[in-house]
Amino acid sequence: MHRSQPNQPAAGRPPRPQIRRTDSRRPGGGLAARYRQPAARHPRHWFAERLLLTLSGQRPVHWMLGHALPRAYDQLVELAPAAPLRPVPPDRAAPYVRHCDEFQPRPGVIEAFARIATGDRLQALAFRLERCPDERWRCAAVELGGVRAR
Repeated sequence: MHRSQPNQPAAGRPPRPQIRRTDSRRPGGGLAARYRQPAARHPRHWFAERLLLTLSGQRPVHWMLGHALPRAYDQLVELAPAAPLRPVPPDRAAPYVRHCDEFQPRPGVIEAFARIATGDRLQALAFRLERCPDERWRCAAVELGGVRAR
């Protein structure tokens, strides 16, 4: 059986036009999807988002229960009631992770930091991730720009 080339029409058929979709508003397409996908592969981004939602009062602390080691969970319990990343008046802009990066002192450990932006204000968030025996990353420590849990 003979296969026709992709750009060659089959016998008796007119050539098919090459259609290329460039609409960035389509689901799964465009620049937003390209920038979102690499970040999703890094645990630092995932944890930065979760910590931001917890420390801004948008999610309860127990939302981090299975994702934090006991010491880090205790730190979150101490920090969260004050909601230190909550938006401040008058603009009340929602906080977001502006930048996130990491340092790996050894395999299975990530020391990460994130810049959290709320309107004109920037705050630092540092956290440590450890890969546990079940191969899942868990938060082992949390520090927030000048605010440290005991």
